[in-house]
Amino acid sequence: MKQRRKPIASLSLDLDNQWSYMKTHGDEGWEEFPSYLNVLIPRVLNFLKERDLKITFFIVGQDAALEKNQAALKPIADAGHEVGNHSFLHEPWLHLYSEEEIDTELAIAEKYIEKATGARPVCFRGPGFSLSRTVLKVLARRGYLCDASTFPTFLGPLARAYYFMTSKLSKEELEQRKQLFGRFQDGFRPLKPYRLRLDSGNLVELPVTTMPLFKVPIHASYILYLGVFSPMLAMLYFRSAIALCRLFRVQPSILLHPLDFMGCDDLPELAFFPAMNQPSYKKVAMMSKIISVLTDNYTVLTISQHAHQVARVDKMPLMHPSSIAL
Repeated sequence: MKQRRKPIASLSLDLDNQWSYMKTHGDEGWEEFPSYLNVLIPRVLNFLKERDLKITFFIVGQDAALEKNQAALKPIADAGHEVGNHSFLHEPWLHLYSEEEIDTELAIAEKYIEKATGARPVCFRGPGFSLSRTVLKVLARRGYLCDASTFPTFLGPLARAYYFMTSKLSKEELEQRKQLFGRFQDGFRPLKPYRLRLDSGNLVELPVTTMPLFKVPIHASYILYLGVFSPMLAMLYFRSAIALCRLFRVQPSILLHPLDFMGCDDLPELAFFPAMNQPSYKKVAMMSKIISVLTDNYTVLTISQHAHQVARVDKMPLMHPSSIAL
């Protein structure tokens, strides 16, 4: 009997570095650009190689510009993974930039990402899911295939409140970050991919997937946090989310973060992050279970492969940015 073909999904990792977490959190010392990439990237590449997976790494341009990081970044493309643009300065208030500033931000990031990895990005994700109509306009003009910055959940304000409670930010810095992780109304954004019609061209918007119907997060960091209280219930939650994706024919785009693979034994100074009281071996073991559930149900692609696949569908919705809450 002919085996039924699996539906597709995509997997991406926002390669936020130690300094970018510290900067957003308001911690001193980020200006020295401390980095864990030389520990993280070999660990993740080995994890993916063991499972024969190719994913997208969204790289921060500032990291690619620093010579000390380039030896760690080069193996990503060499191993056949895709590189995406995660901005140059990794400032979650990118939506406040002028059009000229956004163009410069993307161009400089592209330059250094290509120099470090040998590959030019065609997909973008805003830091902290920061997005604006101006960002979309510039992306289309610069020839990008896909934006992956939307996060359709109602829980963004709760995540932001937790982050602010653990931060050391000034009033001005809090104002800059007031849209970090999104707004309540972001939960009304579409969950499935769609085309964006822009004056300078079209883009595929590939949202970070949240649970169908409930719009609660299902990315790996959230599952790991739930796993601190009950690994069994955390995996039940993720399996239920994937089952709902199958039921509603959602092709999930699952988000990973560096701290999904790192623990208190690696970075005790980042203990304020959820699930960072766990050692790395426990988190990697949980990640293995999460990825197994995903690959049992879907064929996993990179972001651009996913975008190309959905763009071939004639009935894919075509939307104007003005119709989306931005």
